[in-house]
Amino acid sequence: MNIEVSQKKSPLKFHILLIVLSLPFWILGVVAGRLADQLPINLPISALMAICPIIAAIILVHKENGARGIRELMGRTFYYKGVSNKIWYLPCVFMMPLVLLLSYTAMRLLNLPLPIPHIQIIAIPIFLLVFFIAAIAEEVGWTGYLYEPMLKRWSALKTGVFIGAIWGIWHVIPLIQAGNDPIWIVWQVITSIFNRILMIWIYNNSRKNVFLGIIYHMMINVSVFLFPNYGSHYDPAITSIILGIVTMIVTFLWGSKTLAKYRLSKR
Repeated sequence: MNIEVSQKKSPLKFHILLIVLSLPFWILGVVAGRLADQLPINLPISALMAICPIIAAIILVHKENGARGIRELMGRTFYYKGVSNKIWYLPCVFMMPLVLLLSYTAMRLLNLPLPIPHIQIIAIPIFLLVFFIAAIAEEVGWTGYLYEPMLKRWSALKTGVFIGAIWGIWHVIPLIQAGNDPIWIVWQVITSIFNRILMIWIYNNSRKNVFLGIIYHMMINVSVFLFPNYGSHYDPAITSIILGIVTMIVTFLWGSKTLAKYRLSKR
C-alpha cells in the first residue's frame, strides 16, 4: 500500500480539535465520577475520551481530502499485511509485558509493598478486546494522522518526544480524576514520552505501519492493568527508568534522526 500524505495536514489543528472534543469528557468526569465504581480497574469516565483522536483525524482528513482521504486513512490503519518483516510484531507484543515484569522484579528487590499477584485468566481476553478497540480509536489520530507531517519537519526522536509529551499531558485530567498524586502523574507523562519514541521506532522500521502502533498501544494498557492487582500497584517511576534505558539503547543503535538506521547492520 502506498502511503500518500496530504501536505495540508496540520498538527496544530489536530491538537486544538482534540482538546475541544475532549472537554465534554473531562467535564463528564467531574460530574459522573469513575468507571472504577463498576469495574475492578481504576478508570474515570473521562477515559472515554479515547474516541477523540479518531474523530479529530476523520474530521480533518475529510476536510482535506474528502471521502477518499478517510478511506485511505482507515485502509492504512488495518493494513497488517504491510509488515514485510514480521519480527517487528515481537516488540509490539512483548516489550511492555517484559518491561512491567522487570518493574515488578525491581519493586520486589527494593522491598516495596506489593500484593500477592492475583490475575483472573478470564480478564485477559476482555482486556485485549477492550484495549484493542481503544487503541484503534487513539492511533488512527496519533499514528495515522499525526506522524507523517511531523516526521517531515523533525527528527524521529524529536517527533517522539513532542507527541509523547502531548499524549501524556492529554491524559493528565483523567489521571487526576482517577485519584493519582502529582508525582505519579509526572512519571506517567515521562513514560508516555518513552513509549511514543519506541512506537515511532517500530513505525519507521515496519514500512510505516499503523496497525503495529495499535498493537503496541493495546499492550501498554493490558500490561499495566494486569500488573498486581489490576494495576493498583503499578509504579510509573520505575517503569520510566526501565523504558528510558530501552529508549537510549534504541536511539544509540538506530540513530536519533530516523530511528531506522541500524548501526550494526551489514552495509
